[in-house]
Amino acid sequence: MYTRRCVAASAVLAVAMAGCGGSGDQPEGQGAPAEINVSEPVVTTYDGGVLVIDGETLEVKADISKDGFLRVNPAGDTEHVLVSTRDGFQVLDAAGGRLTDTVFTADEPGHVVAHGENTVLFADGSGEITVFDPHQLADGPPEVQTAKTPEPHHGVAVVLSDGTQVRSEGNEETRTGAAAFDAGGKEIARSAECPGIHGEAVVAGETALFGCENGVLAFSGGGFRKIASPGDYGRVGTIKAHPDSTVGLGDFKVDSEAEVERTEQFSLINAETNQLTIGRLPASVSYSWRSLARGPHAEALILGTDGNLYVINPDTGATVKTIAVTEKWTEPDDWQQPRPAVFARDHDVYVTEPASNEVHIVDIDAVEVTKSVTLEQTPNEISGSVGHEH
Repeated sequence: MYTRRCVAASAVLAVAMAGCGGSGDQPEGQGAPAEINVSEPVVTTYDGGVLVIDGETLEVKADISKDGFLRVNPAGDTEHVLVSTRDGFQVLDAAGGRLTDTVFTADEPGHVVAHGENTVLFADGSGEITVFDPHQLADGPPEVQTAKTPEPHHGVAVVLSDGTQVRSEGNEETRTGAAAFDAGGKEIARSAECPGIHGEAVVAGETALFGCENGVLAFSGGGFRKIASPGDYGRVGTIKAHPDSTVGLGDFKVDSEAEVERTEQFSLINAETNQLTIGRLPASVSYSWRSLARGPHAEALILGTDGNLYVINPDTGATVKTIAVTEKWTEPDDWQQPRPAVFARDHDVYVTEPASNEVHIVDIDAVEVTKSVTLEQTPNEISGSVGHEH
């Protein structure tokens, strides 16, 4: 069973005093520079640091040095981004262009899930789950609640609006399913019908979807249900949601032996009808897990290896628009290596092009690239501040 360690509301987060990188090409460890203001911040990682970019002009506002392989995720408010480092999840004040000293220490920092008023962090090396209100980040280290899975694994967790926490089950060798706990920590549901559980998204109606090797596990109304893939093996590992749609966009892989399967198929998971349907890109066009996003009107977005951004009706699977964005590309064998990536926020869709060191803004409604910038570094992951103000 899960063990749960409740932290009182007045508890203070333990903060690791990591080296603070600055903007304006400051090396790691130097003090913060003069305050800057970044409009609609977008953040890209590169080999040696992160860039904070103005989301409207694409001007690089801060270049922050940081060693190691870095990952970035929305923190859950309009100002901050979480940077996964070897020490844990470090808070980047993206609107201010500075890396803060606040670190949620974690053994092998993994998934970050921001939903509603809660952001949930999962430490793969320990199984520890950390929950906090992202709107407290502006005042420094927030109050936290923690829980811990029985065994560490590459996992994920989410907290729903009623306080229900749903989290993965597994160990270092295998992942089997998920369990749900009410706001007081009491187990209310459990399912072992999700081998290889990976990825999470919350669609309209607050149904949480989790990818499995044989479909998707859905949770809502206090219980789990399985949405199966066609065939014995049909793996969903990444799911993208939109608050106005009951359909999740997922990847879809059918070769259990492939180390890198360059799939041309994708999945559409309807949480209302409990159906998973398969869509296809044109022949010989594949994509990577960084290619998926949702558009301003809940469109499913997939950046294909032919350089086109496919705009897909999530209810029918039909491609309604095709927008030329990048040159042709090939997914690298190493998942940490750069490849084109998509980040969508409201009406702005940002696409990286590592081969040319570019970042593009795509207007879905106008069906065109409206702005591009060439960086001095090669962009890898891309994210930004996504949330709502209190």
